[in-house]
Amino acid sequence: MPAKKPARFDALNVNVPGSTKSVDAVLYHAMRDGLLRLLPRRAPGLTRTEIRRQIGKHVSASQFPGTKADWWSKLVQLDLEARGLVVREDAKPLRWHRA
Repeated sequence: MPAKKPARFDALNVNVPGSTKSVDAVLYHAMRDGLLRLLPRRAPGLTRTEIRRQIGKHVSASQFPGTKADWWSKLVQLDLEARGLVVREDAKPLRWHRA
């Protein structure tokens, strides 16, 4: 019996319309859930630095060891922006909150 392929998810990128990246669906959804729990419902949102520092409290360290959580949180943040679930505020530094 052939090995079962892991489920994939096509993540969007708000900065590159029409572009997708096929990623592990389990990891995507785990980070998506964590990021949506972390981000506030309205402005002011969190900066990228604040997200990096706090995301580890909202996701499993075994799924996202070391700096892996940083890469995944950025990928998911860009995807959620493209889907209209997260808003990038027009502020310096940039901030994000849920739509």
